[in-house]
Amino acid sequence: MSGPIAPLQHDALHSHTLANGVQVVALARPHLQTAGVSVFVRVGSAHESRALNGIGHVLEHMAFKGTRERDVHRVNLDAERLGAEVNAHTDKDHTAYHMRGLGEHAPQFVAMLADIVRHATFPQEELAREREVLLQEVAEIEDDPVTVAYQLFDGACWGTHNAALPVIGQRRVIERCTREQLAAHVQRHYTGANVVVAAAGAIDIAAVQRAADAAFGDMPLGQPNELPAAGYVGGTRVKRMDVGRQMHLVMGYPIAARADGDAACDLAAAVLGDGMSSPLLTELREKRGLVYHAACNADRFEFGGQLAIEASFAPDHLATVLGQVVQLVRQQAERVAPIDLERARNQIIVRLLRHDERLAQRLEDAALDLFALRRVRSVAERLAQVREVSHEQVRAAFARMLDAGASVAVTGSVGRATTRHIDETLAQTAAHGTAPRRAGHRSPRPWASSSSRSS
Repeated sequence: MSGPIAPLQHDALHSHTLANGVQVVALARPHLQTAGVSVFVRVGSAHESRALNGIGHVLEHMAFKGTRERDVHRVNLDAERLGAEVNAHTDKDHTAYHMRGLGEHAPQFVAMLADIVRHATFPQEELAREREVLLQEVAEIEDDPVTVAYQLFDGACWGTHNAALPVIGQRRVIERCTREQLAAHVQRHYTGANVVVAAAGAIDIAAVQRAADAAFGDMPLGQPNELPAAGYVGGTRVKRMDVGRQMHLVMGYPIAARADGDAACDLAAAVLGDGMSSPLLTELREKRGLVYHAACNADRFEFGGQLAIEASFAPDHLATVLGQVVQLVRQQAERVAPIDLERARNQIIVRLLRHDERLAQRLEDAALDLFALRRVRSVAERLAQVREVSHEQVRAAFARMLDAGASVAVTGSVGRATTRHIDETLAQTAAHGTAPRRAGHRSPRPWASSSSRSS
C-alpha cells in the first residue's frame, strides 16, 4: 500500500493506491445493511480496432463463464449462495463488473470479482454458446431505431475515430473471435494502471482494502490505456428501418470531455431539454404537438463529449422539428433565461445528490474521475462547479455548439430524399444567421483537437 488512508476532501470516500497502480476507493454508509463492490477497467469500445470491434463486449460476457479454479456453475453458485447479484457492463471508455449483497460479504466480493477479471479461461464450449446469446443481443439492437440512431449519431460526430465504433461490436467479430484473442485483450488492457476497485455501503473499509491488496496486489502494472482525443466531424446519417410509422432523430453538438471542469455544457443540456417545462418540450410537445417524446442529455467521455437531442415524430414533421430545435439552440446562444438556468441548476444539483445516495452511481463517478482526472471530485466540489456557472458561460457554450455545426442521425420511416431534406433544412436555418457574440467572452473550443451507450 502507498501509505496511510485519508478521506478525500469534503467526502467520506477513502482512496489508496497499490504499488502496482491499482486504485481502491471505499465509501462507508453505516446506516445501510447491503453493499456493492465493482471493478472498473479502463478499456471500452473506443480502445478497439475496427477489426476487433466488439471483443471487449464478448469478453465482458465470457469473464463469468469459468476461471482457473471455478467453472461457470461454481461462479454463479458462489455469488448466489450469498444472496448476491452479479452484473457487468461495457461502455465506450470502460468496462465494469459488479456484485451487490450483504455488507459483511464485501471482502469476498472483491476476491470473487478478482477471479473473474484476472483468471477467466474462456472455455471453448462456453464461447460457442455465448456467441448465440450475443448475436441475439445484436439482432435486438439492430431492430431498435433509437439505438441505431445513436450509433449513426456517433459516426456523424466522430467520423473514423474509434469513438464512433458501437459498444455492441460487429457481427463478424462476435462470430469469429477466439479464446486466444480474448486472452490477449486481457493481457494487454487488464493491468494495474487501468483498474479501480470500488466498494460502498455497510462495509469495513480496512477489510475491503486488505482484500483488494490480496486479490489485485500482484497484477502487472502495465501502461495507462489513455485514449486520443476525438476531433469533431459533424454531418448527416440516415437509415430506413421498417419498424413503424415514425422517424427517430438524434442530433447534437460537441462539448467538452470529462476532464474539463467546466459544468456549463451540462447546464446547457438541462436548460434546453431537461423536463416538461424546458424549451425543447414546451415548444415541440406542449405548444406544437409535434412529438410524444423528446429529451436532451450531455455525455462526457475521456476522449470528448456530446450534447444529444432525441425525439420521435411522424415523418412529415421532420423539417419542422429540425428547424425548431436549431432555433431553440440559437435562442439560448443569444440569451439564457434566468428562470431556465435556475431550473436547470437545481435539477442537476438534485441529480448529483441522488447519485451520491445511489452507491452504484457514486462508485462509477469516482472510477471515471480517477481514469480521466487522476483524482476523485467530491460531491461538494461538483456542486460548487454547478453553482458557479453563469448565464454568460451557458450562453457561450451554446454559441460554440452552433459554430461547430450539428450532427444529425435519423432512422425509421426514412425516404430516399431524407438526407437532402435534412441538409436543406439545416442550411435554411443557418441562413438566418448565427447568434451574436460578445467580444471578449468567447472561449476556445475544448474539442478543437479532441473529442451510453452502454451495452
